[in-house]
Amino acid sequence: MRHVVALALFALTLAACDAAPTVAAPVAPMPAADTPAPASADASPPTEVSHDLADAADGDLVVSAKSVWQGDLSTCRTGAAGVDDCLLSTMRAAGASPEALAASTRLIALGNPGHVSAWREVEGVGHAEITYPFRANTNQGLWLVDSDGRAVDIDENVLPAGAVRLRGELKPFLDAHPDAMPFAPAQAVGSEALPAGGVRLRFDVPMRTCHACADVGTLELGYDFDADRHYEGRSVIALREAR
Repeated sequence: MRHVVALALFALTLAACDAAPTVAAPVAPMPAADTPAPASADASPPTEVSHDLADAADGDLVVSAKSVWQGDLSTCRTGAAGVDDCLLSTMRAAGASPEALAASTRLIALGNPGHVSAWREVEGVGHAEITYPFRANTNQGLWLVDSDGRAVDIDENVLPAGAVRLRGELKPFLDAHPDAMPFAPAQAVGSEALPAGGVRLRFDVPMRTCHACADVGTLELGYDFDADRHYEGRSVIALREAR
């Protein structure tokens, strides 16, 4: 019973990170430890796409290379003004684009003031690097951006809601590490081709019992995009013991 309760709490804690309900991504069957899941192991694409950030607050957010802003925010750390207002006013004064201001406004609405600090593309998928200048830990993040400009934060709600179905496969790890949780940032570990021209971007998320603790395992996730690079969903590939 302990592992069932632990997994339920695990999934509920992660699901609570979302600012609004989202459509759950498909969950792949869990392979044996240290065995990569083949591309065909995933469930069929969902009928609805999980928009993550686009659903996190009212209105759509389109992210692109125009969303990048780089500047000096040292004056916002003096405590003379609230960091939210200072961030936006400093960006405006430095000539930030409307797209950059929109992205920072969304981050503020999510309770994580920051800005898009860099942009690149990998396998046709946008990688918007996020800087959180006022955090005590984990000052960098990443949004994956599909061809419609919709973004998914790879460090938020990393375990799909349907993963409670995987309790049997997760049991050995949870029995050994009942207090383990995922900690940002996720690390890119490569990509693989999917049928019909799609692509899966793979990321490893450290599992720890505290922020400063050593890794006790790794949660490997896949983010799937179709041939036109529309986001299709996220899946669990493996949950492995640390080596």
